[in-house]
Amino acid sequence: MDTTIDDPLLGALVDERYRIRARVARNGMATMYTATDERLGRPVAFKIIHSAQAQDPRFVGRFTGEAETIARLTHPNVVAVYDQGTYQGLPYLVMEYVKGRTLRELLIERGRLQPSDALVVLEQMLAAIAAAHRIGLVHRDVKPENVLVAEAPGGSNSLVDGVIKVADFGLARAVEVSAAGAGQLMATAAYVAPELVSQGHADPRTDVYSAGIVLFEMLTGRVPYDAPTVIDVAWKHVQEDVPPPSGFVPELPPVLDHLVARAASRDPAGRPTDAGTMHAEVQQIREELGAALARSQAVGEHTVVVSQVEANTATALLRPVSGSRHSADRPGWARLPHPRQSEPGAPRPHRRAAASSRGTGAREAITPMISKFNADPKTRIVAISAVAILGILLSAGIWWIGVGRYATAPTLTGLPKDQAVAQAEQAGFTLKFDVPRFDKQVAKDSVLQQDPAAGARITSGGVITVVLSKGPERYEVPDVSGKPFELAEQDLQQIGLTVVRTDQYDDNLAEGSVVSTEPAAGEAIKRGDTITVQVSKGRAPITVPNVVGKNVNEAKSTLARLGLTVELQKEEADLPKDQVVTQDPLDGSGAEPGDTVTLTVSSGPPLVTVPDVRNLSAEDASKALQAVGLQPQVMGGGTVRMQDPQPGSQVESGTQVRLLAFG
Repeated sequence: MDTTIDDPLLGALVDERYRIRARVARNGMATMYTATDERLGRPVAFKIIHSAQAQDPRFVGRFTGEAETIARLTHPNVVAVYDQGTYQGLPYLVMEYVKGRTLRELLIERGRLQPSDALVVLEQMLAAIAAAHRIGLVHRDVKPENVLVAEAPGGSNSLVDGVIKVADFGLARAVEVSAAGAGQLMATAAYVAPELVSQGHADPRTDVYSAGIVLFEMLTGRVPYDAPTVIDVAWKHVQEDVPPPSGFVPELPPVLDHLVARAASRDPAGRPTDAGTMHAEVQQIREELGAALARSQAVGEHTVVVSQVEANTATALLRPVSGSRHSADRPGWARLPHPRQSEPGAPRPHRRAAASSRGTGAREAITPMISKFNADPKTRIVAISAVAILGILLSAGIWWIGVGRYATAPTLTGLPKDQAVAQAEQAGFTLKFDVPRFDKQVAKDSVLQQDPAAGARITSGGVITVVLSKGPERYEVPDVSGKPFELAEQDLQQIGLTVVRTDQYDDNLAEGSVVSTEPAAGEAIKRGDTITVQVSKGRAPITVPNVVGKNVNEAKSTLARLGLTVELQKEEADLPKDQVVTQDPLDGSGAEPGDTVTLTVSSGPPLVTVPDVRNLSAEDASKALQAVGLQPQVMGGGTVRMQDPQPGSQVESGTQVRLLAFG
């Protein structure tokens, strides 16, 4: 029987306004729930502090002050605080509900982020932290768990389209102040700044350091330090420089190594002064990387034009400009200088005359060359050979640009992930995994889709993006045990299940609470399936009495008077015959009229076969009877002539056997 205990907050109405719906997360300081603001009809996040912190008046005072400060922190990249108060003596915050996931969950799914995506996330993080720094607030616990990635409009998976929000401003400081007497450090060891470990001091540069570590993790998929204990990890920040990310991901550009080294400098003076300064640097780096990417694409996709640059022999790579496209249409990094305008009033040269003079000069220069070419056979051979070699090189170049640098994308669709990776690597390609999708036909963890498609042309050594199948659309049945039925029904309907309710008595759960589900929590189920929810009707009206040890007839009479049905089972036992040995359900259990109580009744001790002791001496006969558990009663002396019960009779153990002996 399910004995799950209710979470007392689930379904509660806090301050006659916030209806608690479901528990989302719990850590050492607080528990987070989703709730509905019934006054405004909107979803909110509800964070309530644990009782251990609430016992400290310093914490409560600091927490209230920090909450008021955070409430003034209005910024699109900050999780807004709507309200704060106390419920049953515990402080709580009501905050903006962000539909999405944490950066930690995103990193678990993707492993690491592309540099462009990492800089997009970091830029919005720093914008939020900079807003806090401007009002004198230091976060002190910047980490992926406190960074929320909101769902992008239209369901886009691109981080460029998403909104990043930072949560938990000031909460770590409030807890740290309350724990100061114990010398506790409220920060996460993997991201903690050196000065916070060695001196307990924090300022805006502390948040800059943590943001640099988060950038390192986004780029590499790991944190820079690993050690057996949390303390050892924290001291590595004090004693060691953060390694460059390119040591783990070689293709990363050097500018990102420099950015991480500057943000995560052990010396606070070597870092940007606050998040706003670092935000400006990240914006500039992101623009430079975007410009570099655009330039590389321009070189790969357009004809290369070689020209002299001013007075030296260096060459520049320029994109051809069509007559209909002006330099004003280009991005800032690619604009060409406007042609110089003639001075006002300056005479314009006559174009035809200029062309004629240029043609005359050219003919005069070329004539001697033609005469020399015709007069000297060696010159003709050298010239023809040069033209031939140039033609071969030009043909090879055209072949390489148009055909040679391309390969054919292999067929990966339908292959299991490991086979797809092996086949791609064998062909010299790298696989990039996009967000997996459900599919009925393609097995789980097999390739559902690839880009470029099989057989398409792709640059040799290029990247093929694949989407893995999650298999048929299945959802894990959530654990709704102990929840009020109305909330459980909403949770189950949100994943597309059809809910059927059945009611039953339960001795442990209040009326209206969910006892269990069928299928059970954790089992896989597909959208549209029916799930049966057993709901408690409270304790049953009849309390089953204890009838163990009573005669079966007395027990049956007692149970029948309560409206219960009796079912009997026989069992050999060292108890008197017809005595009740056990009962099910046990005494004290709840039951309703008509329920069955099963009684196990003793059929008495095991029967013993009476041995034949006639013609034995009285002494030997007595020993033989005692050996099988019977009690001899000898009358007379000498040889046994008669016995009662008769030999071969079945009697209970301990039965008395009378012996008549004489002669």
